[in-house]
Amino acid sequence: MSAGHIQRRGESSWRLKYDLGRDPTTGKRIIKFKTVRGSKRDAQRELRNLLGAVDQGRHVDPGKLTLGQYLDEWLEGRGYALASKTAERYGDHIRDHIKPEIGHIHLAKLTALNLNSFYARMLKSGRLDGKGGLAPRTVWHFDRLLHKALRDAVRQRLIAFNPTDEVERPKVEERRPTTLTPAGFLELLKAAEGTRQYTAIVLIFTGGLRRGELLALRDRDFHLDSSQVEIVRSLSETKAKGVFFKEPKSKSSIRRITLPASTVEVLRRHRLALMQDRLKLGLGWSDDVLLFGTVEGNTIRPRNFTKEFCRLAKKAGLVGISPHAGRHGHLTQLLELEVHPKIAQARAGHASIAVTLDIYSHVTDSMQERAAERINAELQAALVGKV
Repeated sequence: MSAGHIQRRGESSWRLKYDLGRDPTTGKRIIKFKTVRGSKRDAQRELRNLLGAVDQGRHVDPGKLTLGQYLDEWLEGRGYALASKTAERYGDHIRDHIKPEIGHIHLAKLTALNLNSFYARMLKSGRLDGKGGLAPRTVWHFDRLLHKALRDAVRQRLIAFNPTDEVERPKVEERRPTTLTPAGFLELLKAAEGTRQYTAIVLIFTGGLRRGELLALRDRDFHLDSSQVEIVRSLSETKAKGVFFKEPKSKSSIRRITLPASTVEVLRRHRLALMQDRLKLGLGWSDDVLLFGTVEGNTIRPRNFTKEFCRLAKKAGLVGISPHAGRHGHLTQLLELEVHPKIAQARAGHASIAVTLDIYSHVTDSMQERAAERINAELQAALVGKV
């Protein structure tokens, strides 16, 4: 039975020391080290796995570890810390593109040259259907994934440095978010009149909610007497887990949003109609009823909600408008009305005001112009007074 030891290195970091036996040539004991982040139980589980692999002859020496093997282990070990959607997307990238192209390269021998060649091939002919190259933004996501994974490999002392630090990253054009304008909002409402999407559209545009946040709302989350809605969870969907509720995107996403009086009135009518529909089916009412689910109380798949939203947008003559465009429309309108950016950040649930200002830089540019015009007007008035 192989021996091992766990040593604490930080608040949530553990150093594993384990014995691979003796070198058949020199006779010296081979000692390996590995760093694990998480709880002590996580470290104990990883040490048991390592020792079990050694005893069963399955242990892979870091010098022989391929990039593909490492990425599989990395993703499995990082799964608890990644959002389900992110973990699923990373898994797709690793399986479909990274492993087939460069997964065979030994981790310790991976170079920036390997990565630059990989990115170039992906840009030229990376599509799975064989119809050309991938978009630069997609390849940029590959680089972002590899950078995170290889950064952890450096921390675990599997490699001396991160080769992604030296690569030539694909140039990605800055994309302005597609935005639903106030005029477009009114056209969309006309198209949605009499449908179950009507109230959802109003709430997205006047409250700035994300799609998943909207679809997870229960009756208890609305405080109509104080004109507020409370965001405490979100609805998500992955291939592995199907549709499920989860915590919002970040701690900042847990928030209360004050709604306009007109939105509150629309919500009251929506709630009453839902109550009446449930009553016709012989169903009761509770504060756990989903206000944007089915009449029976089941969840609506996020992709189906988006499909119907886009159908109504097309009917209204709006191109490229999705639920997220409604959220962007709300936040754009706030900044154009010169609502303080910190208020916009709070309503959006962004982790940092820098995120808000970066996404809506095109709005803040126009705000800068208006500020300069006001300063100029004040200055001219002062100068005239001195003449």
